[in-house]
Amino acid sequence: MQLTKDQIRSQDGNHLDRHNKDYDYLADRLGEAGTDVEGVTDALAAFQVAVPSWALGAGGTRFGRFSFHGEPGSLEQKIDDVGILHALTQTAGAVSLHIPWDTPTDYAAVKQRAENHGLVFDAINSNTFQDQPDAEHSYKHGSLSAGDEGARRQAIEHNLEVIEIGSKLGSKSLTVWLADGTNFPGQRNFQRNLMQTEDSLKQIYAGLPADWKLFIEYKPYEPNFYSTVIQDWGTSFMLANACGERAYTLVDLGHHLPNSNIEQIVSTLMLKGKLGGFHFNDSKYGDDDLTVGSIKPYALFLIFNELVYGMQNNPQNPDLAWMIDASHNIKDPLEDLIQSLEAIQEAYAKALLVDQNRLAAAQRDHDVVACQEILQDAYRTDVRPLVQRARLSRGGALDPLRAYRGLDVRNLLIRERGKHTVATGL
Repeated sequence: MQLTKDQIRSQDGNHLDRHNKDYDYLADRLGEAGTDVEGVTDALAAFQVAVPSWALGAGGTRFGRFSFHGEPGSLEQKIDDVGILHALTQTAGAVSLHIPWDTPTDYAAVKQRAENHGLVFDAINSNTFQDQPDAEHSYKHGSLSAGDEGARRQAIEHNLEVIEIGSKLGSKSLTVWLADGTNFPGQRNFQRNLMQTEDSLKQIYAGLPADWKLFIEYKPYEPNFYSTVIQDWGTSFMLANACGERAYTLVDLGHHLPNSNIEQIVSTLMLKGKLGGFHFNDSKYGDDDLTVGSIKPYALFLIFNELVYGMQNNPQNPDLAWMIDASHNIKDPLEDLIQSLEAIQEAYAKALLVDQNRLAAAQRDHDVVACQEILQDAYRTDVRPLVQRARLSRGGALDPLRAYRGLDVRNLLIRERGKHTVATGL
C-alpha cells in the first residue's frame, strides 16, 4: 500500500486557510523577536527519525500481547507501513531493522521497496537477549558477558553477521543492547562480567567496516533486577572509549532511573564527542516505551535544548542517529508513531526558538529568573504552525493523524492483509 500526494492533499481541505493565518501570525511575532523563522522551518523539514521494524505491530508487556488488526506479517509490509508514515509526516525517512526478527530474504527487492517509499536503512540492531530456535548455546546466563565461551562466541558471531546484513542494505551503524545481568547477589562476578563484555565489544568493533559506527546502549534494570552489565551512561561511555573512536554511547529516554537528569547526560556526552544515537520514548515509572511526549513533554524539550546547543557548539560530536523506540499494545501502532513523530518535531522546534545568546548572557549575570523565563517562553510557544509548514514544504499532510483517519488507512490495511495477522519478530 502506498499513499499518493493527491490522496494526502485531499485531506487538508479548507484547513489550509486557517494554517496560513496561524503561520503568518506566528512568523511575524517570532520575526520581530529576531528568530530566523525560515531557518527553523528548514531545520524541521530536514530532521528525519528512523522507525524501528518492531514498532509496527502491537507490542506488549511480559504478561501478554494483544494483536492489532492488519499488522504487517513480513518485512516488506513493515517497510510499506513506514512508507505510509513518511508520506504523511515527511519526517520518518529511515527504517531500523532488528535481526533476526527481520532478516531479509531478497536484499535487492527489500532495498528497492524502501527506495520506492523514499526510505533508507538506519542503524541495525542485534538480538542476544532471546534464544533462537536453531541456536547451539543459550543466553540464559549471559551473551557478550557470558562465562560460557560457547555462548559468548555465538553472541559475537551474531553481531558480526548483523553487520554483514546491514552492509547489504546500506546501514552504517550497529546498535548493541545487552540484557546481560543478574537477579541475585553473588550470582556473577561484576568485574569478570564487565571485562568479558569489553573484550566481546572490542571483537565486534574490529569487525566494523571503516565507515561504520558502534552504538552501545545502557539500561539500569530489566530483565535482570539486581544488576545489569551496562547499567548506566558512564559504563557505556567507558566501553565506547575502550573500543575506539567510532564507538559511541546511545541514549534511550526510558533507560534511566526515575527523575534522572537526562539533559545533563546528553550535554556531557556531546561535550566529550561520544553521543552517537538517541532513542525516543516516554515513561512514568520505568522503561514503559510509551508514546513520545505523552508523560514528560517539558523534560523532552529540555533534552532537545541541550541537543540543539550541542549540535551548534560541539563539532567534535558526530551527526546523531535518531530513532523512536516505543511499542505498546493498546493503540494503533501507526497512530502511536504519528503522535511520537509530532511530539519530537514540536520539542525540536521549541528548542530551536531558544535565544542561546540571551540565555548565555543571563547565565553570566546569574539571572536565574531570566534563564527560566527564556526557556519557558520558547516552551510555551505553540509551534504547530512551524511544524505544519515544514511538513507541507515536503509534500506531507497538514495534519497527519487526521489524514490517516480520513483516508481510513487501518481498514485498508485490514482488507489487504487480513484481520488476524501478527507482526513478525514480536
